[in-house]
Amino acid sequence: MRAIPITVTALAAALLLTACDSGGSDGKATGADTGSKNTDSTACRIGEVGLQVGPANAAPAAGDTGNVPVTLTNQGAQCTLDGFPGLTLAAGSSTATVPADEAGQAQKLTLAKGDTASFTLTYVRGKAGDAKSLAATSLKIALPGASDAKSFTWSYGSVQGKSDAAHPDASVTAFQQAGD
Repeated sequence: MRAIPITVTALAAALLLTACDSGGSDGKATGADTGSKNTDSTACRIGEVGLQVGPANAAPAAGDTGNVPVTLTNQGAQCTLDGFPGLTLAAGSSTATVPADEAGQAQKLTLAKGDTASFTLTYVRGKAGDAKSLAATSLKIALPGASDAKSFTWSYGSVQGKSDAAHPDASVTAFQQAGD
């Protein structure tokens, strides 16, 4: 009779450990994971915030660095941002996930209705037609702890890859609340 509770406990512990490992061996989030720590229903939802992409400081030529600021305004009930935004660049069926800025550290922000927060996408412009560059046409933005996303037109040219087009030479900063 005691074997059942121990088995259930061991299974639950194994599932919990598996669920906690959302990053690589360095602890950084991988794939589309936004590094979210939100586990409740108070996470900000993309449909309840206004998003403004830009105006950008676009990279004028291949090899130059550009910055695209994104500002969100909470239009719903109080919510939290806990983690990095999830960004994906797309060119047709090819996609590339933008990694979190390695120097950045996410902080938990609580946004009341009308409050704003922002983050910045920094990228290196690639050569058009180069196999190591992604000829991005859209940017998909997801908020931490939420499963929905919103797409925006990318009009800032190709994005250089670190090793190939699937690994962009780009990063996204942590959220900053207005006034920080």
